[in-house]
Amino acid sequence: MRNRKWLIKASRLAWQYLRWLFWLGFCILLYAKLIEPNWIEINSLQLKLPHLAAEFYGYRIVQISDIHRDKWMTTRRLQRIVRIVNQQKPDLVAITGDLVTRNSPQVIPSLKLALEKLQPQDQTVAVLGNHDHENDTNAIARILEQSHISHLCNAVYTLKRGDAMLHIAGVDDVGMGKDRLDLVLQNLPQTGAAILLAHEPDFANTSAATGRFDLQLSGHSHGGQIRLPLIKPVILPPWAQKYYSGEYQVGKMLLHTNRGLGMTGLHLRFFARPEITVFTLNPG
Repeated sequence: MRNRKWLIKASRLAWQYLRWLFWLGFCILLYAKLIEPNWIEINSLQLKLPHLAAEFYGYRIVQISDIHRDKWMTTRRLQRIVRIVNQQKPDLVAITGDLVTRNSPQVIPSLKLALEKLQPQDQTVAVLGNHDHENDTNAIARILEQSHISHLCNAVYTLKRGDAMLHIAGVDDVGMGKDRLDLVLQNLPQTGAAILLAHEPDFANTSAATGRFDLQLSGHSHGGQIRLPLIKPVILPPWAQKYYSGEYQVGKMLLHTNRGLGMTGLHLRFFARPEITVFTLNPG
């Protein structure tokens, strides 16, 4: 009799526990589906660059990454992102790849509706990511041109303040074997601070070894997209295994890996909020 009562009590507790787990899981799923993907963090950082000229004191760069224009990242969502970027009053906007999700060429023309509304004081620059190269890259390049965005395909864009220079360089996608750092270095003047845009963050080991770049801006990882707090994300893409989120010192070079704005696979985010990064540059 006692055993039977104990079994009944244990069964009731087990069902209560399972119901609690079900509702907890359901709430987490709703949060990861509906709340966190739309809860954009404005990450403001003050950076000291050793080679930055005094003329560029307080220069503001806004980085966005991994837009992943698709059925979820609608034109309306992207236009909201552009409005937030413009509210930061950027001197320059840097886009670090994956403007569209792979095999989505039909959405490429719609990028222009939002991107042409970016309003930096100087310029918007961009590099492509692996997903972009799994689409029509020529079509993406045309949209960038029509939106007055400089496509830094293994190239350098130089900003001038009198005789002082700030160089924004970009390598094409590393994971797809399109990067030509040698061409970038050939075209990069020997003086002036230099910032490198590279979609994949782990390329920092290569770029830092040149000793020419003060800062690298990357994306690609989505910060893990779905992760548990306090531990490294379980699933990370190639070339984002080491420097997957936030700030790092790689040799003498700073690196920032942006968590991106869009998503791939399961359209969920958990402990990896979408990010817009605002850098204020100061001479080191």
